[in-house]
Amino acid sequence: MKNIPIAFENTYSQLPDSFFSKALPEKSSNPQLIAWNEELALRLGIDSNLLTDETKASIFSGNLIVEESVPLAMVYAGHQFGHFSPRLGDGRALLLGELVGSDGKRYDVQLKGSGRNTFSRGGDGRSPLGPVLREYLLSEAMHALGVSTSRALAAVETGDFIYRDSCLQSAVFTRVAVSLIRVGSFEYFAARGDKENLLILLKYATNRMFPEIKDKANLAYFFLSEVITRQAQLIAHWMSLGFIHGVMNTDNFSVAAITIDYGPCAFLDEFQFHKVFSSIDHQSRYSYANQPNIALWNLTKLAESLFILFETPKQETIQLIESSLQAFISIYERQWLDRMRK
Repeated sequence: MKNIPIAFENTYSQLPDSFFSKALPEKSSNPQLIAWNEELALRLGIDSNLLTDETKASIFSGNLIVEESVPLAMVYAGHQFGHFSPRLGDGRALLLGELVGSDGKRYDVQLKGSGRNTFSRGGDGRSPLGPVLREYLLSEAMHALGVSTSRALAAVETGDFIYRDSCLQSAVFTRVAVSLIRVGSFEYFAARGDKENLLILLKYATNRMFPEIKDKANLAYFFLSEVITRQAQLIAHWMSLGFIHGVMNTDNFSVAAITIDYGPCAFLDEFQFHKVFSSIDHQSRYSYANQPNIALWNLTKLAESLFILFETPKQETIQLIESSLQAFISIYERQWLDRMRK
């Protein structure tokens, strides 16, 4: 640990141990800062004048752990191409902590490509330089277009090489998000019948993202309705821009309704309604045309996960969930038409 003027907190680390696995980033041999978002840094209270590029590279490669930072990998499950995986988690990412922005909101700060941890399975936990630069550019482009999204704070070349189809330079990407909790986070506890931790997650997520509803009775219903409304607005925005996410698995689907996990994504150069960008999406599950349907499918999985937390009788709960999911369609269509008229 070293005293650096970055005021990290980590409320997620105060949740039960079953929510995460603490880990330290793997060391980089020669970290070099190759991209830095000064505007975002200022919003997060980071005074770049007090940090050299060398120090930035050390912090945001994971070589230097800032005081009060508690690096951890978040656990979650997920439906990947429709098939359920009960335990996934951040296999190549570590949450450094949270920073409170100039807007008073709390933001997660996470390293991607930081090396192996408990959830890495057979992977090396590293990221090639190309995808790091791509996510940096795409997330900031989406932000500039007014889309709700995670953002890019830094990109650091590690000085090390990794092996994919060939030998590639590795890098670490620092992303910032209002929250990195996903539908898969709720699926993880729901699949285990762990009502206690599911309720803890619901209350934590509500306090972080939707504090205006935190005191509502039947909180699960209001939380679900909020996520549905915001996701309908987000997907309509994607569609109006010709954006294809590419891999809308539930572990890549944010309950904060922001765009996260920029993998095989792209913008349409010409209108092709059924265009697919993921090389492994052989059934066109995540095509441009199918994105609203998949969003609704993912939200149904969130509703299923929250079912046991509803405070209403079973039949009434089913009716509430059905009406909430049905609302997605009308909200999406209205938002899409509004954007396409402009």
